Amino acid sequence: MNLLLPVFKLQLTRYLRAPATYLSIAMFLALSTTLGLDTLGLLEQNSSDLQNFFEWHPWLYLLFIPALSIQLWTDEQQTGLSELLKLLPVSSAELVIGKFLAAWTIVALTLALTFPLVVMVNMLGTVDNSVIAAQYLVSGLLAASYLSIGCFMCALSHQRLLTSVLTLSLLLTISGLSSVLDALEHQAPIWIVDSLTALSPLIRFGMIDHGALALHDMLYFISLTIALLAATTIVLNYKKS
Repeated sequence: MNLLLPVFKLQLTRYLRAPATYLSIAMFLALSTTLGLDTLGLLEQNSSDLQNFFEWHPWLYLLFIPALSIQLWTDEQQTGLSELLKLLPVSSAELVIGKFLAAWTIVALTLALTFPLVVMVNMLGTVDNSVIAAQYLVSGLLAASYLSIGCFMCALSHQRLLTSVLTLSLLLTISGLSSVLDALEHQAPIWIVDSLTALSPLIRFGMIDHGALALHDMLYFISLTIALLAATTIVLNYKKS
C-alpha cells in the first residue's frame, strides 16, 4: 500500500479542480437545507434533533453519489491516464481504496458544511447532540456504501452515461426495498420479509432517527462497503489480465 496516499491525493486534487464537484456539493446543500428547514419547522417550534433533515439524505445521495462516482474512472479513460497507471507499480487495491477515500472525503466535507444547522438547532432549544452525532455518523456510512456501489459500477464501464444510469438504477433498487416490504408484509412468509429487511439500507438508516445506533447496523454498512470495494478490485484485476 505504498502508493495508496499518492492515489488518494491525485483523486482528491482532481475532485477539487472539477467544477462538477462544486456544483454537486451546492445542489446537495441547497436541497438538504431547504427540505430540512421546511420539514423541521425550526422557526415555529423547538426541535431536539435533526431527524427530518437526515431523512432526506438517502434520497439526495441518489443524485450526489452518482455525480461523484462518474469522476472516479471515466476521466482516466478519456485522458489516457489509465494506460499510464498500468505501467506504474500500483495495485488495483491501492487504486480502488485511494479513489474511494478521496470521494468519501468530499462527502465528509459536504456533511461538515451542514454544521450551521446544528448550531441553529442548539440556539433554538435543548437538543440531544449525541443523537445528532449518531445521525451524522450513519449518514456518512450510508454514503460510503453508496459510493462503493458507484465505484463498482464505474469499474464495469467507463462510459459516463451508462455508468450514471446503472449506478442510479441500482441505488434506486436497494432504496426501494422498503416499499417492497410494505407490499409483502401480509402476503409473504416472515423469513422473506426479514431477509429483505436485513438487506435494506434505508430501513437500517431509519433506525438511528431516535438515537437507536446499533453496532450490527454499523457493521452492515461497513461490510457492504468492503465487499463492493473487494468486488471492484477483482473486476480491475480481471480487466488487467
